[in-house]
Amino acid sequence: MEKITTIGLDLAKSVFQVHAVTKDGRVVIRRALRRSQLLEFFRSVEPCLVGLEACASAHHWANAIGQFGHTVRMMPPAYVKAYVKRNKTDAADAEAICEAVTRPTMRFVPIKSPEEQAAGMVLKTRELFIRQRSQTANAMRAHLAELGIVAATGMTSIAKLVAILRDDDDARLPSAARTALLEMAEQIERLTARIEALDTKIMTAVKADETARRLTSIPGVGPIIAATVRATIQDPAAFRTGRDLAAWIGITPRANSSGGKERLGRISKRGNKQLRTLLIVGATSILKQARRGVKLPAWVVSLIARRPYKVAAVALANKMARTIWALLVKGGTYQAPAIMGRA
Repeated sequence: MEKITTIGLDLAKSVFQVHAVTKDGRVVIRRALRRSQLLEFFRSVEPCLVGLEACASAHHWANAIGQFGHTVRMMPPAYVKAYVKRNKTDAADAEAICEAVTRPTMRFVPIKSPEEQAAGMVLKTRELFIRQRSQTANAMRAHLAELGIVAATGMTSIAKLVAILRDDDDARLPSAARTALLEMAEQIERLTARIEALDTKIMTAVKADETARRLTSIPGVGPIIAATVRATIQDPAAFRTGRDLAAWIGITPRANSSGGKERLGRISKRGNKQLRTLLIVGATSILKQARRGVKLPAWVVSLIARRPYKVAAVALANKMARTIWALLVKGGTYQAPAIMGRA
């Protein structure tokens, strides 16, 4: 068999599709492989370029295939779609991957090590618990409102509702409702304990990471944001500028320009949703300080004066993302601007 130079691999749960070509582009292998056959196939092939779509289990297979000396490249599925000819099939997808991975302008996804994947799982688990806690708290709040018991929004007011539930002398609650809602209260407390335990682990990891500690010197960036940045951005130098990183996160305007006319819309909301949300929350916490008379950079004060509050928060989050890129690529810690103003 002629020497294979490029392989396109379409990943799946059980059946994988392989498309292999030679240096001159001739197809030499086009076949489906069972999961148990995949690694043995790549062990028998001489080291070559292997293309994958960045999807579920892609990092695992990239690491496993790379152990045999192959050069593995992962690509966003949206960038591969343009190379699919006519109907979508596993064979067509593998052929498109094989074609896309050789393009000189293709953008690739950094491959995560198992340790980096584990760090991301901790953050995603925390996010899941927070979402479950919010859902349970909202359900409990709604049920109590039906019985005429209301409280202010936010998790801080949940403690008052729990106290009412545990007050056996309160005649406003039927016994059946009290029993059911106490289950919700206990679930909220269990989730809170788990979230706090994960927070402790995350803060310990951030303190042990010199780069993450430097990131926390940026206003609005705490241990959670620093840990998320470290888990999601493996190669900051892959972004040419801080604006490229902000665009990847999805906090830059969506462009729809043609005919020499520039049209900028709302933020694109592409990229990592978790990191984008955390940055905007961090920016909002900075803007809230202005209401308490805390000094802020002059450009932030000017922005608050002429733009809506949420627009200013997104703009500040964009600035935070560019600052994060500068610290990751160039080193050092954040230096506050000399000129300050008061909102």
